[in-house]
Amino acid sequence: MSLLQREQEVKLALIESIAHSQQALARILDSVASVTAHSEVSARNLAENIRLLSRYQEEMSRMVTGIRLARIQQGEPGLPWLKEPEYAVRIVRDIQEEC
Repeated sequence: MSLLQREQEVKLALIESIAHSQQALARILDSVASVTAHSEVSARNLAENIRLLSRYQEEMSRMVTGIRLARIQQGEPGLPWLKEPEYAVRIVRDIQEEC
């Protein structure tokens, strides 16, 4: 077995492990949902643990695949970045002239 093939198998095994972990986490959440509905502290602790586990798994996935997922940003959106309409019209004219 070549080194490249072994590396691919190890990466696949890690991704499968992360997928199984996500499935187990979903089952745990389903089981614990009724209990945490009565305890706000338990719900907060569970949410924090899930957040940390997800971040670890995301980082492992990124290391294996080389794909970085964009972080969801909370807050208010900024102003549109587009410039004045005249600027856009000038760009379109320049492109049409090149063709």
